[in-house]
Amino acid sequence: MTWAELYSEAARPTLEEIDAYAHTPLWPQLRAYLAAAYGAGPRLEYSRCGLEPGWNVKFRRGSKSLCTVYLRPGFVTAMVSVAPKDEEAAQMVLLTCTAETQAVYHRSAASKMGHWLMLDITPPEMLEDVKALLAVRVKPAG
Repeated sequence: MTWAELYSEAARPTLEEIDAYAHTPLWPQLRAYLAAAYGAGPRLEYSRCGLEPGWNVKFRRGSKSLCTVYLRPGFVTAMVSVAPKDEEAAQMVLLTCTAETQAVYHRSAASKMGHWLMLDITPPEMLEDVKALLAVRVKPAG
């Protein structure tokens, strides 16, 4: 069953249910990093978007969106945006990222809002790529 089928708009999942569905140690590692580096906790929101309907988890620092996390069976996908003003710095960071992250970036259509990257956090290296790309947009605290 898909995440959207398991949890309708009326059936808000708990963090424990999210953890069980994601079933990967990389998900709590991402949450812990976002809390430590940005002071951002998870915020559940329901989306009626045709492409990604259902409950997702958003992380923000102040008014800045850090990323949105979509639940998959056994892993999570982080949507990270790269604003046009950050593209030059992102290009430099991408040189240190996995080939998969580089391919996602180059396949994403650039718009006046930048690039929207959907990164499947499956190997630990993808988690490191997400961290590096987030730091381009919003500098970690400390």
